[in-house]
Amino acid sequence: MDRIDTVRLAALSSLGANPGSHAGALPERLDIVFIENFIGQTVVGIDSSELHVAQPVRVNLAIGVPAIRACTTDRIEDTVNYAAVREALLALFASHRVRLLEALAETIAQLLIADFGAHWVRVSLAKPAKFADLAAVGVQIERRRGDGSAAGVGLARYASLGEGLVPN
Repeated sequence: MDRIDTVRLAALSSLGANPGSHAGALPERLDIVFIENFIGQTVVGIDSSELHVAQPVRVNLAIGVPAIRACTTDRIEDTVNYAAVREALLALFASHRVRLLEALAETIAQLLIADFGAHWVRVSLAKPAKFADLAAVGVQIERRRGDGSAAGVGLARYASLGEGLVPN
């Protein structure tokens, strides 16, 4: 997610874009904490050349949380701690056993929901070195707390291109 999308999403959420009252409903006010262009090294892929050597994976995260208290308290305990998210990503990259970027993105999304209090997340993963004639290949997913996937219940709903510019 680029900064413009982050700002637009936060602005629309705070203007009262009420997401409704279904199980996956988001709070009326949603602030976005983001991490851009984190590059981690991990083993992920299906080709034999990818199965034994770590490769770079670029991560962009947008983490939606209800009205961040740190805006008024100025305390790290009242927001999503970027350093803690970074450490969790490094640990995950060292220990996961998934093969597809899609599965890794889902694991990251659920980690952010379960361990960091996210109500909505957008996870973008890219392999910048996969093909010499492409800048990158990757996947972008969106998840929200209570959509069934966070609790491991039901099928995860995958976002389509352009979907979720404003969480519903």
